[in-house]
Amino acid sequence: VQLQASGGGLVQAGGSLRLSCAQSWNFGSYALAWFRQAPGKEREFVAAIRWRDGNTLYADSVKGRATISRDSAKNTVNLQMNSLKAEDTAVYYCAARTVTSGTSFSALRFQSQYDLWGQGTLVTVSS
Repeated sequence: VQLQASGGGLVQAGGSLRLSCAQSWNFGSYALAWFRQAPGKEREFVAAIRWRDGNTLYADSVKGRATISRDSAKNTVNLQMNSLKAEDTAVYYCAARTVTSGTSFSALRFQSQYDLWGQGTLVTVSS
């Protein structure tokens, strides 16, 4: 069982990038998230989405610049990043976990909540 992350690359500051996370199974009962790890730093939360209702959560550092969305036809979760900054340079990971009615939505910002991880895709923002 794997998540496939793609879409990373080199982009100039102020530019945009779209990351995708795909898997062959149905995401219906899942929450999916993007985390990132910059060189020499801890991995941090970027955004999360609950598949069944599309509710989203964002880190303050990307709020207003990032949009996480789901594509039911392609069974992917996308992260659109705009107005990129040098500090957005990192390896971006997608993660997934099953959710139930008892799952705390606000807790989805914590990486300990996730048990499925993709391989990471590198985003480099040049200034």
